[in-house]
Amino acid sequence: MATELHALSVPAFLRGFKAMSAILEKGRAFADEQGIPHAELLGARLYEDMAPLTSQIQRASDSAKFAGARLAGIDAPSMPDTEDGFEALQNRIAKTVSFLESIAPGAIDGREDAEVQLKTPSRSFEFSGRNYLLGFALPNFYFHLTTAYAILRHKGVPLGKMDYLGGMG
Repeated sequence: MATELHALSVPAFLRGFKAMSAILEKGRAFADEQGIPHAELLGARLYEDMAPLTSQIQRASDSAKFAGARLAGIDAPSMPDTEDGFEALQNRIAKTVSFLESIAPGAIDGREDAEVQLKTPSRSFEFSGRNYLLGFALPNFYFHLTTAYAILRHKGVPLGKMDYLGGMG
């Protein structure tokens, strides 16, 4: 029986992006209310050797779009990491969501044993489709979503668990 990789991936990414978009909006509103320059929040980090908020959103986007593309065997849209404001980050989220919504379930389902190759500048990793999704793509996506949430929470943005979860249902 084929694994329904689409059902395991795309809805999870879409729900995460819905939460991420709302979290970012709360961050923007908080900055405006408190008189905090947007650049201060967007450049915030949990620790000096960690990537800032903007990069967390970009990496979450990359994780999701590349997962969809690699699993479907198609090219991911190019999204240079040039976002420098809340609106630009929201646009990136919207473009990523649009791409994910364009992937038909049949393009991914049944590809649990397909070879997925992930190349980095220093090495290459080979996965089965299932192992790539469950062992790399989803955990990586949630790492960056969690870190974005944590950065904003650390900076005082009034967020709670339900903001992270994106509501129920």
